Amino acid sequence: MMVGGQALRPLRVVAVGQADGRADGQAGGEAIEIIDQRLLPHRLEMRTLNSAKEVFVAIRDMWVRGAPLIGAVAAYGLALQAQRDASDVALANTAQFLSGARPTAVNLAWALARMQQVLLATPLADRARVAWAEADAIAEDDVRVNEAIGRHALPLLQAVAARRAGPVNVLTHCNAGWLATVDWGTATSPIYQAHAAGMAVHVWVDETRPRNQGASLTAWELGQAGVPHTVIADNAGGHLMQHGHVDLCIVGCDRVAANGDACNKIGTYLKALAAHDNAVPFYVAMPTSTLDMALADGVHGIPIEERSGRELTHVTGRNAVGDLVEVQLTPDGSAAGNWAFDVTPARLITGLITEHGIVQASSAALQTLMRDKS
Repeated sequence: MMVGGQALRPLRVVAVGQADGRADGQAGGEAIEIIDQRLLPHRLEMRTLNSAKEVFVAIRDMWVRGAPLIGAVAAYGLALQAQRDASDVALANTAQFLSGARPTAVNLAWALARMQQVLLATPLADRARVAWAEADAIAEDDVRVNEAIGRHALPLLQAVAARRAGPVNVLTHCNAGWLATVDWGTATSPIYQAHAAGMAVHVWVDETRPRNQGASLTAWELGQAGVPHTVIADNAGGHLMQHGHVDLCIVGCDRVAANGDACNKIGTYLKALAAHDNAVPFYVAMPTSTLDMALADGVHGIPIEERSGRELTHVTGRNAVGDLVEVQLTPDGSAAGNWAFDVTPARLITGLITEHGIVQASSAALQTLMRDKS
């Protein structure tokens, strides 16, 4: 997307003068550069990752986040390993190591499995080159998938615009924008496409406590694109729906089970309940790489990541002189539970927006989708 008049993605491959740890000691090699999303919206800074270990830290500590982006960055992590040691054992150990960075988003395991399948079928001497090419393919596939998701969802917004005056009001939760992917975003892709086509669209941006990905990231990127938006408290969504101020909800996802249950950032389930009670369509933008057909039931089967309570008890912001500071919100000694995700049952989901079209959130529809895709 465009930032300050320049095209920018949350990760890119960069050449380095010397690839640290190369067994042959030759000059050259590649690394990846990522936006450190912990500093947004107040600072836009890049970080260079030179090893699989650095990739692990970046994923675990949320320098990068969002299921599609996590998958792409992990793929490059395996390419960094192949640049140093591409043996079967080294690749298997690194893939297992990287898969433990975060437990909920299925794209992490999906991307690593895709990389291993390709690399293990490649002669050892060619693996480093092929690893970078395959990671590039995963990244570019993500761009195409997200553009297609937006194209398939755009008629939903057009239908609202056709039946009444005023902007189309979309509510979203967390950040499923281009910062969470390689480009376009999932839930935001139809919004960007509608805005580019001249449609009047307005986005209600949930702040998304405790890490505030909506207030910090979604609002920042919508602002960069010139899309009208309003940041709201997480608990305001139901009120807005009751009073007719939300035309549809579109959220992203980190994993969707075979029965259509969708896992997304904590608080999504509550938005789906409010939408259902007020007859507001509730859509989940789902790249098929996020579908876990091996998991029959999402509510009871998807592992829910529990993160440090400090994310809840403390918050980071910019003070009057422009410095980033962390402050404590809670009393000393108060315990804090920080579940990072929840699962929205399929019965509350109007449709799953995929790169192949919009499908029902049901076992039968998803089985048909994957069969036709194959």
